Formats: sequence, C-alpha cells, structure tokens
Amino acid sequence: MTIPGLMQNLPLNISQILRFAATAHGDREIVSKDCDGKLFRYDYAGALSRAAAGAEWLMSLELEPGDRISSLAWNTHRHFELFFAAPGKGLVLHTANPRLPDEHIAFTINHAESRVLLYDANLHEIVERLKPALHTIEHFVMLTGDDYDRRIAEFSGTTLWPDLEENSGAFLCYTSGTTGDPKGVLYSHRSVVLHALVAGLSGALGFSAFDVILPCQSLYHATAWGLPFAGAINGAKFVFPCDKFDGASLQELIKSEGVTFSGGVPTIWTMYLDHLARTGEDTGTLERVVIGGSAVPRAMAETFETQYGVKVRQIWGMTEMSPLGVLATPTPKVAALGHDEMNDIIWTRQGRLQFGVELKIVDDDGQDLPHDGVAAGNVLVRGPWVLERYYRQSVSALDADGWFNTGDIATVDANGFMRITDRKKDVIKSGGEWISSIDIENVAVACPGVKIAAVVGVFHPKWEERPLLVIERMPESVLDEEAVRAWLEPRLVRWWLPDRVIFDDIPLTATGKIDKKALRGRYADCLSVAPLSAA
Repeated sequence: MTIPGLMQNLPLNISQILRFAATAHGDREIVSKDCDGKLFRYDYAGALSRAAAGAEWLMSLELEPGDRISSLAWNTHRHFELFFAAPGKGLVLHTANPRLPDEHIAFTINHAESRVLLYDANLHEIVERLKPALHTIEHFVMLTGDDYDRRIAEFSGTTLWPDLEENSGAFLCYTSGTTGDPKGVLYSHRSVVLHALVAGLSGALGFSAFDVILPCQSLYHATAWGLPFAGAINGAKFVFPCDKFDGASLQELIKSEGVTFSGGVPTIWTMYLDHLARTGEDTGTLERVVIGGSAVPRAMAETFETQYGVKVRQIWGMTEMSPLGVLATPTPKVAALGHDEMNDIIWTRQGRLQFGVELKIVDDDGQDLPHDGVAAGNVLVRGPWVLERYYRQSVSALDADGWFNTGDIATVDANGFMRITDRKKDVIKSGGEWISSIDIENVAVACPGVKIAAVVGVFHPKWEERPLLVIERMPESVLDEEAVRAWLEPRLVRWWLPDRVIFDDIPLTATGKIDKKALRGRYADCLSVAPLSAA
C-alpha cells in the first residue's frame, strides 16, 4: 500500500514560466523585428507586464475559460506575449498557419470555434479574404501597429494569474493537412511545462541564461518546437525575426544580436549557407543549430561544422508530440568512438531518446524489433506530451497499450540512436521490394549543385512503383542528369537508382517540408511510357 507524499500540490501552469523569467531574469533582453522591419527592444519584466495587460484585455471581451482565440502571426514579441496572456487566463490559443491554403486556414479557425482573431498587418489581405468564411470570430484585431497596443494600454498590466487545473487545454496546434483536413492537437499546461523543462536539458537543447535564441521555426508550428518556453525558463535572450527567414536577414540578426542558438527546417539553412558562400561572411557567435522537419543533408551538417565551427543537432518529432521526440546529441559512449565516427552518428541519425518519451519500433504484426541499427519498423511513442486523441474526436489515437503510431519507419542502433528510413506513406514498393526514398534523397542532396532533392514513388507498368528523383538546382548550377547519375551510381544499389531525374522547383508545405503529395500528383504518369531503366 502506498502512502501520499507530503509535498505541496501546486499545478503546473504556463504563466509560471514568464513570471519566473521576469523575477529571476527580469532585465534579460528580448529583441523583435516588426512587420515594417523596425526593431523593438524590451526585457522579461516588460514582457510580463504587457502579457498581463493583454490577458486583462482579452477577458474584457467577455471570454470564458476554455474559449478559443486564434492568432495569424509571425515570430514577434506580441505573438510571444500571447503565448502567456491567453493560456494564463484559461483560454486556449490556436496558432493558425498563414502559409496554409485559405480553405485550410478557415477550416482550422472554424473547427477551433475561435471567438477572436489576432493577426499581423502583412496578413491583412488573407484575413479580408477569409472573413466571410469565419463563422465564429466576433473580434478581428490587428497585432501590428496601434490597434493591439492601444487596446492593452488601457489595462494595468498587474493581473492576478489564476491557478488553473494543469491538465486544462492551453494551445491548439493543427497538423498541416497534407493527407486530408488538418487535425487539432490540444496541448495542456502540464504537457507544455514538462516539455519545456526537458527541452532545455544539457542532453537536449542545452539552454542557459548565456544563450541568445533566434527561433527560425515559426511560432505557429508546434509553438516553435517549444523554444519560447524552454528559453524563458532558462533566462535566455530572444531575438524574433518576424517573417524574415532569408539568409541576409538572419545573418543581420545573428551578427548584430550575438545569436548563439537557432533552429529551423533544412530549407532555411540551405538559404543561409548559400548567403554565406556568396558573401564570404562568417557565422559570428552562432554555436549550434537544431534542424528538424526532414532529414538533414550530411553536406549541410558537415559544412556548418568544418567551415564555420557550428554544431548541428538533428531533432525528430511531430505536432502530436509537442514536438520533441529524439535529439542527436552525443553521449560518452559515442564520443569514445572518435570524432569522425561521432559526427557520422550525429549527422546521419535523427537522435536519441529524451526523458519523458518512450519509443519502440515494431513490425506490422506489432512485435518489438531489436535495436541493432538494421531492423526497420513502425515507430510508436508515448509520454506526458504525446497526443491521446485529436481535438473534437471521441476515439483515442492510441493502441490498446497506450502507444501512438507516428507513421514513421525507423531503425534504432545499439547506441540508442534512431534513424528514420521513411514515412510509411513514402516507402516505395517496387517489384515486391522496399526502397527508402529518404536514403536516396540523402545521397542526392550531397551532390554538388543540388539545392533540394525529393524522391517519390510513381506508377510503373512493370514494377508497380519506381523512384522518381526531382532536383531543384542551386542558383547558377548547370547540373544535368548525366552528372547526377554519375554521383548516384557508386553510392546506391542498382535497383534503387531512380528511373528518371527531373529538374524542377520543389513545392514545400506550409511548414517548410517537401510536399511529396504535390510531387506525386504532378508526376503521377511520368513513367507510364518511359524507358525501363531498372529492368
């Protein structure tokens, strides 16, 4: 028989994070670029005061705890404040993605049944187009300029933050909807706080009060991987870039503000490295970059470390996981293998387990597979910041034993590092044999002159499916199919070689990932009458 512990039973609330930062690191700077390009500077104490005023204003709209409000906004200080103002009063903040098609944006706002929409000025045209389709919005408020600031200025900024039930909803983030309508994932106060505590650990993002964080993952995407909360807990300086993620804009902030850490999808860092290569500039104070969303090209990681001394750490997760799952940081066992072997593991694996996440790989019959780095299976996860069910769905998303199937296929090696081999829907089955699209992409993207490489399976009259390689060239590159094949042939088994190599602009999803659904549709019949190169 257990006995109850004799400790205080205070709930974990998101407002505690900013209140702590304002108390312990009140004068630590926050810098934000606005839509007009101007910089705004204040500190954690100022952020808490403005968040409190924003919370009071929101409640003056006769909102009730549990009501949803939506933001359509970029990485700015005002959006950051909403991350604490809304959930701090028991409201749920739905961070809408402005890069989605209009119909998807409208779907998520209507599905959330939001009563308020706060948006940035350069998204005004989108909002005007959407207004007739937004059935539950009662208040449209522009964050940029005087509209929002004027409203919150009428309030004291000394609000009382209630103790909320820690399992109550706080953030509503939607999947990108590439395979149907977007699905809502409702984060709780408890899940956000626990995720933030673990994300900042030395074996994860490794934050401290000396860090200067530039979030290049949009705040609307799984709350920017939880960076606003993990950074605030550790008293780090923030630099918010608004919507300016091009290489020149990032470099300006990195150099002028002393940025030490950043995170984003590979496409952002492709642009950044291209900028450095063209200008001959260095990376200043930048120490480490965390990259996720899709596999990191080895050439990208190698360039960052060998040419600029910047450590690259891969991250894997998903909206349904808040999103932290695994992160590629070294261990003593891996370091003992030597520098080159350690880098090979760090650069080619998505990462190792973090506290709070349980993970296993299973075959199609649900049987556990060994962690030998060879056996590939379905990735199942569970933990305190992992989805139980989607918003407004009555059926659990878990199996009978409480595991969530991520849809990814991976191996786990003896060192505990996971390597994604494919998305289940992206695996190519050719003549009864499986081909990993990701493995081909990783080889192709390392070819000189390749900016982005994407592999999809398309219909083949003989083999059922064959791989198609689509390449977007680097600027001024004259790369041709013959050169690509010469690069691929010694590095891939013959039957994995793509049947065609096509040079084209590669479509990206609203979160910066390769839109393979669009590519499959674009080139669905391209091999129907093509030569059978793999015959």
